[in-house]
Amino acid sequence: MKLNQATDYAFRIILYFSTLPEGTKVSGTELSQSQHIPKRFLLKIMRNLIAAGIIKSYRGVEGGFALQRASSEITLFDIIAAVEGEPELLRCLPNMENCTRNCAGMCAVYDVFREIQQELIQQLQRIDFESLEKQEHMTDRRV
Repeated sequence: MKLNQATDYAFRIILYFSTLPEGTKVSGTELSQSQHIPKRFLLKIMRNLIAAGIIKSYRGVEGGFALQRASSEITLFDIIAAVEGEPELLRCLPNMENCTRNCAGMCAVYDVFREIQQELIQQLQRIDFESLEKQEHMTDRRV
């Protein structure tokens, strides 16, 4: 599994918001500049995060973006699912009809990867952005 650039940027965006006081609005231009993300790409990512209920958008002169939920309620899994869809290690895991062997889940490889995928999802769901922000803050102090 390889996460795409949009997901990496989305992690950065949410981590950045996690460092701000709750409810802080940030303009697209400020986000683009502070996180070194091309503005058009940023807006595409923001649409995914808005649709997933992670970010809210405000229109107008005083508009911008803000977190829709507390950073403690947003996980790595939420971001991956919003930008890329749920993680899928094998194409037959979510849909057995994709199995080219027609073995209906009776494959040893399927069983192993189903377990690995479940563990991966559980790990991603345990890591929230409040914890990551605290870790980031500790890392900044060491530098």
